[in-house]
Amino acid sequence: MTMKVKEVAALSGVSIRTLHHYDELGLLRPSGTTEAGYRIYSDENLAELQQILFYRALGFSLKQIKAVLTDPAFNRLEALQSQRQMLQNKRSQLDEMIQTIEQTIQEGKGEVTMTHGERFKGFDFNENPYEQEARDRWGNKVVDETNKRLQQFGREHQKEMNAIYQRLADMRHLEPDSEKAQQAIGEWYKFLNTIGTYSLEAFAGLGEMYVVDERFTTNIDQFGSGLASFMRDAMAEYARRNK
Repeated sequence: MTMKVKEVAALSGVSIRTLHHYDELGLLRPSGTTEAGYRIYSDENLAELQQILFYRALGFSLKQIKAVLTDPAFNRLEALQSQRQMLQNKRSQLDEMIQTIEQTIQEGKGEVTMTHGERFKGFDFNENPYEQEARDRWGNKVVDETNKRLQQFGREHQKEMNAIYQRLADMRHLEPDSEKAQQAIGEWYKFLNTIGTYSLEAFAGLGEMYVVDERFTTNIDQFGSGLASFMRDAMAEYARRNK
């Protein structure tokens, strides 16, 4: 049994653009194409996609997933068992957080008194799901410097960032290469370089991630549907113009 890319996207919830990106990376190669050039996916491809999505849910970068799946020693059954354990650990953490919320509600009603330790049970901020992808793309030096600056990231910086997002959202109906859009995306480029060091190439690459990675898309599109795609195109044009 085979499926076209549109059918796989509807079945899995993964966008067609992301499936194309996985193909370009050599992460998920379709079994063939139709005479019209549409990608065709086999049952084996669907099993591979399931593996990719399990690892993505666990915070693995695309580079890490490709390394795992292309390892000659890879065993799907062993991988599933490992993923099950990692997800069970994640579920345990979520259960602890839910319990912390329940206790906090009870305390708010005057029914219990929580210790300081109980207030923060279940929280774990040791891992950033975006960090490894950034290291893979731009290197440890850039990420370490950005992390250092983010530690000093205050409320005013957050307000400025949200304001730029909103300005861009308000003009997302314009062409990304219009002067107004390019001026606004230039502000975004300058802002990013106050919290990190982004070359024009890295800036364009970040724009691609805004669309390819659903996590970025969801966060950015809170300011306006389609903003992530608009920013991606505007960032690519800005990088091209200013090389």
